[in-house]
Amino acid sequence: DKARVTFQEPESQVQFDHPWPRPIINGKNGSSAFYLTNAVELLDQPGEWFYDAPRGQVLYWPRPGENMATAQVTVPALETLVRVAGTLDQPVSYVQFKGLTFAYTTWLRPSEKGHVPLQAGMYLLDGYSLAKPGTPDKAGLENQAWIGRPSAAVELQGAHHTRFERCQFLHLGATALDYQSGTHDDVITGCTFRDAAVNGIQMGKFSDEGVETHLPYNPKDEREICANELIENNLVTDCGNEDWGAVGIAAGFVRGVTIRHNEVAQVPYTGISLGWGWTKTANCMRDNKVLANYIHHYAQHTYDVAGVYTLSAQPGTVISENRVDEIGRAPYVHDPDHWFYLYLDEGSSNITVQDNWCPAEKFLANANGPGNVWKNNGPMVSEAIKKAAGLEAGYQDLRKDSARK
Repeated sequence: DKARVTFQEPESQVQFDHPWPRPIINGKNGSSAFYLTNAVELLDQPGEWFYDAPRGQVLYWPRPGENMATAQVTVPALETLVRVAGTLDQPVSYVQFKGLTFAYTTWLRPSEKGHVPLQAGMYLLDGYSLAKPGTPDKAGLENQAWIGRPSAAVELQGAHHTRFERCQFLHLGATALDYQSGTHDDVITGCTFRDAAVNGIQMGKFSDEGVETHLPYNPKDEREICANELIENNLVTDCGNEDWGAVGIAAGFVRGVTIRHNEVAQVPYTGISLGWGWTKTANCMRDNKVLANYIHHYAQHTYDVAGVYTLSAQPGTVISENRVDEIGRAPYVHDPDHWFYLYLDEGSSNITVQDNWCPAEKFLANANGPGNVWKNNGPMVSEAIKKAAGLEAGYQDLRKDSARK
């Protein structure tokens, strides 16, 4: 049987005009796969549902023991639950959130305008091939793109010395927690991020909507940069459930950010993504640290991927003593071999990658700049480093609590 499926505008033009990620591929795995959902004909087991938009109804096939007459049903109404909004001259400071649960948000833009992912949770607003490859900043560039940023349950901008401790971010329609710009000296510790449609944590500028996404970010006022941030001892799991290009922790153009002793698992794409821009050109990034994290069961749906992934020049950045394990076997990828444990992608420069444990030496350095150092990564790394990666002893309860929910 055959059926004709069409995309609505404006999604259709963006989906089929942008050259990368390629919308149609005839590669090692045949033509690109499209995963179709929300047809009543596809319901084939209890627990599945169908949204009938014209009627405004949800049809649900109950699981054994469920009684829809008495069931508790939550319909999210808000896209953002908390927004902390200061300015560079009048920032919000010294605000703490401890022991709170942020849950049940929606995000309506994909339903209204479509959704074409680019990478790390950012989505395409426009994209096309250049008639003649090359730009003043990047001689070999063959495409251009402009992106949007997903909403988040909790958003911060123009703030410093804020703290999220022992909070839970659950059942969210887009990203969980977003430090957007103009923040510094903030702490995210002991939190659980689970069941988010897009990223668990996102931080820093990526590209503003009017700025082409391959350009470096060098703000005139450096107070715009998210700097000296600490993300430690958090459990990030089961994120990217709707956007399969999303990641556990996404940091864009950031400076002096430390990401350490987190556990990131069950994500569709990369575990920790650091950097943006695909460029060797000097930008605001430097001195970032990705240390002693445990990343596993990543790449559940998409490849061109790694447990830890970087972009662009960021002098003084160190990736060390992480444990990366258990790659997913994604069924829809265009190249089933194009996955890695550690991956320095386009423009990555002046980064040290050392003493990271993984079960094999499967790494990639693609179109890098100068100054990268790779040393002692793979199964030869000590058992002590392997065991120390991930949540520290005082935070192991996060794994048990998450398993009970």
